[in-house]
Amino acid sequence: MQYVLGVVEDVTERKQLDDQLRQAQKMEAVGNLTGGIAHDFNNLLTVIIGNLDLLREDVAGHVEAEQKIDTIAQAAERGADLTRHMLMFSRRQPLQAEEIDVNTLIAGTTRLLSRALGGNIAINARDAMPTGGALTIATRLAHFDAEYAAHHAEVAAGAYVLIAISDTGTGIPPDVVERIFEPFFTTKPTGQGTGLGLSMVYGFIRQSGGHIKVYSEVGYGTTFKLYLPLATGPASNAAARPSAPRQPATARRVGNQTILAVEDNPDLRATVARQLRDLGYRAARR
Repeated sequence: MQYVLGVVEDVTERKQLDDQLRQAQKMEAVGNLTGGIAHDFNNLLTVIIGNLDLLREDVAGHVEAEQKIDTIAQAAERGADLTRHMLMFSRRQPLQAEEIDVNTLIAGTTRLLSRALGGNIAINARDAMPTGGALTIATRLAHFDAEYAAHHAEVAAGAYVLIAISDTGTGIPPDVVERIFEPFFTTKPTGQGTGLGLSMVYGFIRQSGGHIKVYSEVGYGTTFKLYLPLATGPASNAAARPSAPRQPATARRVGNQTILAVEDNPDLRATVARQLRDLGYRAARR
């Protein structure tokens, strides 16, 4: 007599966790690489911008030279803006976290978008809805329990504020969804996108202790869900609070103290020292 013993195990859950772990490791590796490159590039741009400021004073009154310096400085500032986005993705750009009233903030943002882009389109959703459509922004409270957190390694159980942004556009193919938060990944033609927008959002959400998910179906539209930790204290309503008055420009301040400039990049250290000396300080470098 022969017997056959069969054992069946459902590995669906384990496979999902493995996929999430691989995705998290990939994003972490990309973030480390991006952050390292951005840090070094940011040092180079700081040297360029700093020396341009010094050079601008040397050519004061020479109109053509000043225009050339302004052109270079504007390009350098755009490069610096890109590096800030990269650092946000890699979570190396410190955030100034504060409590906000999400509904107040979104109300102000939607009024701005309506005036700037029209009532039926906005940013990436505009490209997904070439003939128009509906862009919906909704908020509500959400809660992740221990079971959900156990199935999503990057999520902590607790209370969150959900911001859901949905469009009725063409949708995103599955192979694109898998890479949508990677820096410099874009489906737009050359010159029409840097591929840093969503990666910056990803970095901001993760650094804030939040969670982001995207749901899309080709032909039906896309929904981004942004989960931000719910503040436990009273909201500061920072979005509605008036900004501090802008301080008037002052004349160049001259000091007579000695300031120690500490920086491991020799070019950046030399630039900072020159700027300090130009302000009238004695600069000691290390």
